[in-house]
Amino acid sequence: MLAASPHPLTAFPLMPSVSHAEFRLFQELIHREVGIFLSDAKMALLSGRLAPRLRELRLDSFQAYHRHVTEVDPAERVRMLDCITTNETRFFREPQQFDFLEKVLIPRLRDDAAAGRRPRRLRVWSAASSSGEEAYSLAMVFLTHLPPEAGWSIEIFGSDISTRVLEKARAGVWFEDRAREIPERYFKRYMVRGMGAQKSTISAGPDIRSVVRFDRLNLMSNPYPVSGRFDLIFCRNVLIYFDPPTKERVVSNLLTYLGADGLLFLGHAESMLSMSNRLRRVGPTIYEPIART
Repeated sequence: MLAASPHPLTAFPLMPSVSHAEFRLFQELIHREVGIFLSDAKMALLSGRLAPRLRELRLDSFQAYHRHVTEVDPAERVRMLDCITTNETRFFREPQQFDFLEKVLIPRLRDDAAAGRRPRRLRVWSAASSSGEEAYSLAMVFLTHLPPEAGWSIEIFGSDISTRVLEKARAGVWFEDRAREIPERYFKRYMVRGMGAQKSTISAGPDIRSVVRFDRLNLMSNPYPVSGRFDLIFCRNVLIYFDPPTKERVVSNLLTYLGADGLLFLGHAESMLSMSNRLRRVGPTIYEPIART
């Protein structure tokens, strides 16, 4: 005879659906916290992603959960944002931009360094690094073409709002199907295939790990908890989730951390036409700041 379940079904009532009023509460909270604007069409998405948290906390309504994250438990607010944010990335995403790095930018950096116009140092910020593929891709490129043995110092900072994906980024381990995204010349030099119980994985090798660091950062905060200026800032496929005023605010904040000769890299679907008085396009969704007079 089967033993009775220690958790009868009555202990887990069906999750309530989110009401329009409750959705508005989260819509405003999420926009205020991270700049993401959820349209009304995202009600089902919000309900589906947050329902497990209600179940875990044994809360019987979305209004109760909203009260919990705003008045009771700040740590749960971080978990909520982890549930809501979309974290999609790939190695060597936006290949046209990597072509620009190798064929246009890096030769210019080498020439300028040789002529004494710049130090042999490069600071790069991956401002929505997700699980780290972008930051490690950049490390492979710059370590190959601007190597330490030639006197170059490479620093790559990856940031994200999601603590969950940052843990993955720091671990630097992915399923082996991601190997197809990495050019062979880079894979052989910088990546490690798993063995034994890890044979279905690949991981970042020590060379690229040594120049990359990750930390949590909210693009809606101001000022940002970073020091100094960066030569390159990558903020790709993030602005599409912001409304126009928020997008301009975030870009304006990022520009204060970009060096005078620095470049801003955005995603292929992100346009800066509304800031044409501050940014000049120099490549495939690559911009340089226009000097103010």
